Amino acid sequence: MYDLGIKNGTVYLNGGFFNCNIYIKNGVITNITNEDLGCKVEENASGKLVLPGFIDPHVHFSLGVGSNISSDDFYTGSIKGVLGGVTTYIDFLDPIKSVEEIEEAYKNRMKLAEKSVSDYAFHTTIANPKSSPEEIIKAGIEKGITSIKLFTTYADTDRRTYDKYIYDLLKLSKKYNVRVVIHAENDELVSDDKKVKVKDHEVSRPVVSEVTEVLKLAEMARETGGLLYIVHVSCGTTVKRLKECFSKELKSKQIILESCPHYYLFNSEIYKGEEGYLYLMTPPLRPEEERKLLYEQIDFITTIGTDHCPFAKELKNKKYTSEIAMGIGGIQYSFQNMYTEFGRKIISKFTDGPAKAYGLYPQKGSLMVGSYADIVIYDENIKEVINDSESIYDGKSMKGKIEKVFLRGKLIAEKGKVLESKGSYVNRNEISLFDNNSRL
Repeated sequence: MYDLGIKNGTVYLNGGFFNCNIYIKNGVITNITNEDLGCKVEENASGKLVLPGFIDPHVHFSLGVGSNISSDDFYTGSIKGVLGGVTTYIDFLDPIKSVEEIEEAYKNRMKLAEKSVSDYAFHTTIANPKSSPEEIIKAGIEKGITSIKLFTTYADTDRRTYDKYIYDLLKLSKKYNVRVVIHAENDELVSDDKKVKVKDHEVSRPVVSEVTEVLKLAEMARETGGLLYIVHVSCGTTVKRLKECFSKELKSKQIILESCPHYYLFNSEIYKGEEGYLYLMTPPLRPEEERKLLYEQIDFITTIGTDHCPFAKELKNKKYTSEIAMGIGGIQYSFQNMYTEFGRKIISKFTDGPAKAYGLYPQKGSLMVGSYADIVIYDENIKEVINDSESIYDGKSMKGKIEKVFLRGKLIAEKGKVLESKGSYVNRNEISLFDNNSRL
């Protein structure tokens, strides 16, 4: 007899929707059929979507920025994630400069993550490193980390990684099946003025700084065959130029683009308002024409991350942007926001898209026999308004509601409440390209 049967739902399978039943035993999907079979617990999902648990590929829990720490730790952040249907997320090791530092960085984050209520993985993060790219790649792989994050900006704090190192890293990424994850802004075009006011945040980190840097990185990826992932794409022009010049690499997923809900829902005019400081993040929100252009090209975005990194209000209400802790929250409302805007076509960007990009597929991000039973039941017929005074999405009308969330077959959230749960570290041993079914 099966442990759990989720019956009569509209199930998302391989990009399509089918009316069928899912049966689970020992935390794994063991049967998908139209048959009505026996099970210890039965969940009637009639009239609702049955989706893979969502994957947020970009969060920052317990992030230290100078003397400040982001307001969500691995417990509170993962709870918000579960309420948003996120059963797996990928956080970041603290930046390292040498391979010797990775052990401590890994242990520190693993210790903090012990209280997570959902599953988690990590990206290695480098900052103008002194060790060779190959040394850092190998050290990460030993710990099940198959992605490396770097910045092309923030030279003033010695976090910028320079072109030759990036080029060499991209060359090796193909050999080792490791994804190179890049915060892409042209550092020479970002203002170094320490007295930029909130209303001028966008112009201080202009559209051209993202577009030119991403195009340069894409050319490096094409030349080397490297596996490139651009985080938090904020500009429609960035996507447009890549479509024009790198359509082959986008189609093959050699180059993967991630964006975030806030770039679709707000524009930079909000920085001129009295509470504009609440919307400060990097890269910034963009002018309306860029937001519209990004919106129109949603099909070329493979993953939706949140860049979840909220800070207390008092750390953001400052005169100059250089004094402000950058980052916003959003993991709890990410899927609802994007589903409200784009409907069912957004589902892959929360499920198989990030799973395939980061070596989690098909155990995660899919509903297949053999996959972990990470499942979201979503009622798309309900409308609700966000009531959360701490969120920039407060008051927004949503289409649909997350009814229940399962992690490895265990019910961990229902009716807006998280139940007892314990997350696990996901040890990734290889990257999965879209034509290669990688296993955990």
